[in-house]
Amino acid sequence: MDNKIVLTGIKPTGRPHLGNYIGAIKPALNLAKELESLSIFFIADYHALTSIKNPELFKEYTYDVAATWLAMGLDPNKVIFYKQSDIPQIFELSWILSCFTPKGLMNRAHAYKAKVDENKAKNIDIDMGVNMGLFTYPILMAADILLFNSNIVPVGKDQVQHVEIARDIANAFNNCYGEIFTEPSYLIRQETAVIPGLDGRKMSKSYNNTIPLFCEPKELKNLINKIKTDSSLPNEPKNIDSPLFLLYKEFATDEQIEEMKEKFINGIPWGEVKKELFEVINSFLETPRKKYNYLMNNRHLIDEILEEGAKKAQEICIPNLNKIKEKIGCQ
Repeated sequence: MDNKIVLTGIKPTGRPHLGNYIGAIKPALNLAKELESLSIFFIADYHALTSIKNPELFKEYTYDVAATWLAMGLDPNKVIFYKQSDIPQIFELSWILSCFTPKGLMNRAHAYKAKVDENKAKNIDIDMGVNMGLFTYPILMAADILLFNSNIVPVGKDQVQHVEIARDIANAFNNCYGEIFTEPSYLIRQETAVIPGLDGRKMSKSYNNTIPLFCEPKELKNLINKIKTDSSLPNEPKNIDSPLFLLYKEFATDEQIEEMKEKFINGIPWGEVKKELFEVINSFLETPRKKYNYLMNNRHLIDEILEEGAKKAQEICIPNLNKIKEKIGCQ
């Protein structure tokens, strides 16, 4: 993958939690270290506008997500890190691409279809609650990807369709004007275990069962103590498929993991497991938490990092957009 561009978008729709770190942040940062390529990370703030209409919350989530990635090890000196809304060329390209996108393709987009199915089940107008941002969301995502001629887009399985739509749009444009866009490939993130939340279901903001990534130690301990466990008695062997063990192994060393496995076999009480889980997570997050809090208290530093990232991004995307505009006859 030498000399290729890997692009990762991060949508700011809530306070990052342990599941976000394990399922998205950790694998993306590891991938950036592994690949001999240019890694681009961006905060997809305009994508969040389809659902978040509170300006204070919108701004807060954007800072929160930026601070989280920086605190967890994203190095802006080694990657390009910017805010989507700081790159107007993306939105100019989005309109151009919309002129090459069949409406039928948007009709098949997962998010729109899910909303239509939900409305049908309620026996109401199928487009109730659907704004054009939701409907044309995949076109804006295609612009995010194609403007940088991204080669690889790491995604979860549920987002593969977005990359496939970007390929379809790129192909339609290329067939009309010649080879301009790189047709991107998706890279499905390494499967991680589904991280259960406080109630045993998948950890998700929609279930209100999350553990915030940077909550203070007292809150972290209280939330860990609320995690549901089975009814096995003290001294009985414990199941390593327990949510507690699944969380523990994401933050512990290999040696600690093996020791905990032995303790599970030997019947460690759940209260002791929760105590050790708190200690290993809190120890792991102690330094990132300090950096996160520092950045959130000095937001001008985040602004400076994102502004510098936007300048680097535009060094790539402005010449690319000029070529596109020349091809369609705008200049």
